[in-house]
Amino acid sequence: MAPLDTSVPARPDEPQLSEVAELARDLIRIDTSNFGGGRSNGEREAAEYVGAYLTGLGLSPQYYEPIPRRTNVLARVPGRDRSLPALVVHGHLDVVPAIAEDWSVDPFGGVVRDGMLWGRGAVDMKNMDAMILTAVGDILRAGEQPARDLVLAFFADEENGGVEGSALVVQDHPEWFAGATEAISEVGGYSIAVGDRRAYLLQVGEKALMWITLVARGRAGHGSRFHPDNAVTRLAEAVAALGRTEWPIALTSTTRALLGHLADLSGIGDADPDVLADTTGAASAFIRSTLRTTANPTGLTAGYKHNVIPDRAEALIDVRVLPGTEDAVLADIQRIVGDDIAIETVMRDIGMEVPFEGGLVDAMVASLGRADPGVPVIPYLLGAGTDNKALSRLGIAGYGFAPLRLPADLDFTGMFHGVDERVPLDALDFGHDVLVDLLRTY
Repeated sequence: MAPLDTSVPARPDEPQLSEVAELARDLIRIDTSNFGGGRSNGEREAAEYVGAYLTGLGLSPQYYEPIPRRTNVLARVPGRDRSLPALVVHGHLDVVPAIAEDWSVDPFGGVVRDGMLWGRGAVDMKNMDAMILTAVGDILRAGEQPARDLVLAFFADEENGGVEGSALVVQDHPEWFAGATEAISEVGGYSIAVGDRRAYLLQVGEKALMWITLVARGRAGHGSRFHPDNAVTRLAEAVAALGRTEWPIALTSTTRALLGHLADLSGIGDADPDVLADTTGAASAFIRSTLRTTANPTGLTAGYKHNVIPDRAEALIDVRVLPGTEDAVLADIQRIVGDDIAIETVMRDIGMEVPFEGGLVDAMVASLGRADPGVPVIPYLLGAGTDNKALSRLGIAGYGFAPLRLPADLDFTGMFHGVDERVPLDALDFGHDVLVDLLRTY
């Protein structure tokens, strides 16, 4: 793979930024939109940018591009004590697409405004990519080493379940992760407001992922005729029934612990789980999704002309379930939509849960405590998924730890895949400092 020019031109009117904010801005300006199903702009330019930074630190990055332009980049940083298990610190370089006219800024402009960095990837997850790079940069440029070997990995295709990214890296190059037993990545370590108190969520599990397609069939015909055997009508009824289903609460050890902490922090005691989730304010929808199955319709396809009744209609459904309940939920979905609707599985990936204890958890809690003394750190189960799923196939236990201290009124979790995605500049600096502390000491 020939090296590409990865320079990102500076703009004369831009404010002076910290290094971590600069890197995050530059990565946002590299449009790595991933449309799913193999349709993507590709991560190659972003991977080359990351690789150039790592090379500048004296490291020797390795690239793996199993599919043209779907580029992964990895590097190993030797630690002070190489007898300790290695730690994988990873991020993904792709982002979901953005519809520019819906945004108040150019989603790929890396705009700095109101003390925040705006753009697709500012939250998910080019912010963390930049924090990883600059944290390692600070340590190495100081002539130091991390406490143990670090495996730095920046994957392609996470927004499509990693099928053309982490899954292939783990399958084809497991040796790159030799000696690693734990990993940290996105969607954890950020602060939430519980009433007037701040707390940090540390992610110790992920729901299982199932992307399915509902297929309704009928008879094709002229749009003007009396036609009760209509695939579109049949599909619409199934989608409405599934989309309006209220799934029951089902708790795991992690969500029970989370609710206990929320009860203590809010002072409302043993309350209904949804009531306790609502004490987290802007994060409540994110938290409530961890307490139950979710099955959200995300796309509809049918027909090709106004006056032609199609014989087939399809709906995309994003299903996230508690680990171990996948088959039961699929059976429930079939019951809800009816036997005349076919269910096709597009993708299915595991859920997982690890204990909120051990050396790495203690180290992450301690690093946050040194940066923000006295603020509690509590476990939670991620309602979505990360590349930790792929690494788990190598026996690597994954955690979400992208530390950010956020304003209480910022709907941070609502900006994952949302409009006007943005992150405070001082939160980036906070996360950088916490990661430096963690990697120096664990």
